[in-house]
Amino acid sequence: MQTKAYAAQSSSTPLALTTIERREPGAKDVAIEILYCGVCHSDLHTARGEWAGVRFPSVPGHEIIGRVTSVGGDVSKFKAGDIVGVGCMVGSCRECSSCNHDLEQYCRGPNGFQGTYNGWAHSSDENTYGGYSAAIVVDEHFVLQIRHQESDLAAAAPLLCAGITTWSPLRHWNAGPGKKVGVVGIGGLGHMGVKLARALGAHVVAFTTSPDKREAALALGAHEVVVSKNAQEMAAHTDSFDLILDTVAASHNLDAFTSLLKLDGTLTLVGVPETPHPSPSVGGIIFGRKSIAGSLIGGIAETQEMLDFCAEHGIVSDVEMIKMQDIDNAYDRMLKSDVKYRFVIDMATL
Repeated sequence: MQTKAYAAQSSSTPLALTTIERREPGAKDVAIEILYCGVCHSDLHTARGEWAGVRFPSVPGHEIIGRVTSVGGDVSKFKAGDIVGVGCMVGSCRECSSCNHDLEQYCRGPNGFQGTYNGWAHSSDENTYGGYSAAIVVDEHFVLQIRHQESDLAAAAPLLCAGITTWSPLRHWNAGPGKKVGVVGIGGLGHMGVKLARALGAHVVAFTTSPDKREAALALGAHEVVVSKNAQEMAAHTDSFDLILDTVAASHNLDAFTSLLKLDGTLTLVGVPETPHPSPSVGGIIFGRKSIAGSLIGGIAETQEMLDFCAEHGIVSDVEMIKMQDIDNAYDRMLKSDVKYRFVIDMATL
């Protein structure tokens, strides 16, 4: 079925209105009218061809909130009228060890997980198209219940990526009461990391390079804020963190943060820099049995857990609503960090 969408036709052309073809819903499919779509840095990298393997035309968007319009005959979890979400995945092999343990984001099938956009399409070499569109059709397994109040739906959209990207490592490394958790970078990911770690009961320390962000970080829920360029402030936290969540997507010195970990502490990276981080010093890691780890979004069950937790605790992202036609300007502002902290597209403007 033909669907309006905003697409990049090449890496050098602005996104513009186009028409894409969505499949007719199958027996296990959910058809969704898209109401809101968050804007992720991955959208920008893809639309502007900054990552390898981008196929054009490209319709980005994987922070989707919408309303179910119809369901297939074998769908049991959703009905027309339900408010639902779609995140970074719309498929996986469903058979490998990762998928069988609710870790679809680490699918070991021949193609890996199926990205909501720029992913493999069923039985063809075609692309998948994301949430910068009027509607989407998704297998029931990859559709999520949204239980937030209607007034919070737009601000809930970034939970589908920024929320789960920070929630998954916080849960995996047991952030909670009695734990000291650091969050490096106060942007789209970092601001969610601070909110979620605080709500989980951890003692939260936000790290920023800018003294101007101190009050904002405290307002998000940080107990303390450290300006990472201030050597004295950093030294005061040596050997004290159970977990540090590093959300920064620029190359930087990891030693500054591994030195702050306590015995058996972990520095978890969720930001992907354009160029590699400088090689960390091994001695400090060995003598503290410390770990440098990575984490990628979350599985479907874990994402639903996060959404339910956020609905129960009234947690949403801090967002700025934009029209679909303003997306390229939003990308330019993102590059300047000129947003607090996430853009969300009102898809009624499409």
